[in-house]
Parts: sequence; C-alpha cells; structure tokens
Amino acid sequence: MRIGLIAPPWVPVPPVAYGGTEAVVHALATGLTAAGHSVVLAASSDSSSPVERPSGFAPAMRSGMGQSMSELPHVIRAYEALADVDLIHDHTLSGPLYRHRPPGIPVVCTMHTVMTPELRSVYRTMARDTAIVAISRDQAAAAPEVPVARVIHHGVDPAGIPFGDGRGGYALFLGRMDPTKGVVEAVMAARSAGIPLRIAAKMSARAEVDYFRDVVEPLLGGNEEFLGEPDAAGKLELLGGALALINPLQWDEPFGMVMIESLAAGTPVVAVPRGAAPEIVDDGVTGFLRNGTEDLGLALRAAAGLDRRDCRAAVERRFSADLMARRHATLYAELLTGDLRPVRPS
Repeated sequence: MRIGLIAPPWVPVPPVAYGGTEAVVHALATGLTAAGHSVVLAASSDSSSPVERPSGFAPAMRSGMGQSMSELPHVIRAYEALADVDLIHDHTLSGPLYRHRPPGIPVVCTMHTVMTPELRSVYRTMARDTAIVAISRDQAAAAPEVPVARVIHHGVDPAGIPFGDGRGGYALFLGRMDPTKGVVEAVMAARSAGIPLRIAAKMSARAEVDYFRDVVEPLLGGNEEFLGEPDAAGKLELLGGALALINPLQWDEPFGMVMIESLAAGTPVVAVPRGAAPEIVDDGVTGFLRNGTEDLGLALRAAAGLDRRDCRAAVERRFSADLMARRHATLYAELLTGDLRPVRPS
C-alpha cells in the first residue's frame, strides 16, 4: 500500500524534545516502511523522519499549538500533497473535516486526546466518512456514541531505547508542567518515600511557566531537582537511570507514551489507576497502580524490587512499533477492501 500520513504542524517528526503524537507518527511511518509499505509523510519542514516527505510545509510552530488558524493551511497543503496515495491517516483534528479531500481516498483519523463532550460531537460527525482509531479501551469507552473502527495502542521501537540499570537511585517525573500531570503529587509521594525526585518537564507555554513559578517551585526542597525539558537523548538517559517513573495523573489520560518509554528502558511505572494506565501497567509486575500520597510512596520503594526485564518484555510483546504498524496495516487493508466493521472495546 501507498500510505499518506499527516502529522500536526506544531512539532517536528520525530520530536527533538516533547511531542507524544509526533513520536507516534514517526514510529508508525518507520514501522510501515519496514513492513514493505510506501509511506508519504506530510509534516513540518524541519522534520527528519526517514520516509518520503513532500515540500511546501512551514517549520514547526509550537507557539500556535492547538490553533485552527495555524493548522488549517498545513492541512490544506497536506491533502494536496497526498492526492496519489491509496489511503490517508490523518493525525490532526481539523483535517478529516476538510471539504476538499482527494475523492476516492479513504481517510483514517486517530483520536489523540481525552474525549470531552465537545470533541465527542466532533468525532461523531467525523465518523460519517472517516474511520476512527482510539488509542485505548478507556478512551473508546468514554465516547460510546463514536463508532470506533479499531482500538490500537501506541508503540515504540525498543531497539531505540537503551535498557537501563536504574542505579541512579531517584524517582523521575517526566511530562508537562501542568496540574493534570500530577507533578505536585509526584513531589509529595517521593518525599513520603524518602527517595530523591528528578523533575524533567516541558515548560514553554505561559500557563506552564506560571504554574511552576506559583505552585511547584515554592514546594521544592532538597529532595527534588528540577531539570527543565530534556532532549530525546537526555530523556532516555534519565529513564534508564531511574528506579521508577512516578506518573500520578490527575486526569484520565487516554494513553501515556512516557509510560511505555519508561517500561522499554526497564524502569517500572508507579501511577494512579486512571485513564489508560491499567491497560499499560501490570500491577505488581511492571509497576504499581495506587491512589494517595502514602500508597504511592510505598509503591515507589517497592518498585526497586521489580524485575526490570519484565518491564522491557512487556513493551516488546504488547507495545512495540512493529505491532502498532501491523495493526494499522490490517485496518487499512480492511478499509480498502470494504471489509471494515466498527468495533467497541471489551
């Protein structure tokens, strides 16, 4: 198959730092290519994913993230550039609603975020002529009125993530500087456990800076170290050296790339049982799912006793980029032959 992929315009593919959706698009592009498919990736001009990439796109524009006025010109150019493919997989929000999509080319769209009532309405409308992919059973269940074509978990390439020994002796928080990500809860849990905490967080938006300055920074003490936003290599080094990733989310995150990246590095995940976390973390084997400061702290201490090889094996078995690509390729083939039937999560 000749497959067109459309990435959002905000971050290069692959991302050089923070960028979960873009990391997924890169893994899908390379996985499909490795499986023998021809891939054309419509992405920002500063992307470096080693697949065919048409010209005419602007550099990544993080400052306009989430704004339709920034996304729409990118979408229009993308559909123009992908007029000769067999199928288009669009990872933007506005793209599948574009009125001038190339006729006769099926379109797939992945839901990359939490299903608010407004977005549920958008995806329900979109599903009239677009095959919808959910990234977790929890996400699909949160939008029962949206006909989901397939639930496909994200994947990473384990070969690209060094296996770590966890001898740094610290817990790691890795994410955005946002209250929904649970950085305050991570501080309190690590402090309860008596374990040093390293905080690596994206902090570029004004709201993120304000939250750090007003809430997080005054809370930090000698047990915590704020590192800022790491690059890709720095992120993997931090994950490999951590005794555990602490991910006490305060929202129902629909997946959580950082958790499978951590597991691929051999690092157990301590999280709360919300969103897709129970689909990723095998409680007592690859991490712990707990609520509350005290129980999260106890889980952090217990994580050092888990077998890091089990964490890595879970990714190789259930969350590899190869498996993700194969599941998507099966979906594409069913869509092209007319054999596709929407499914609901079990």
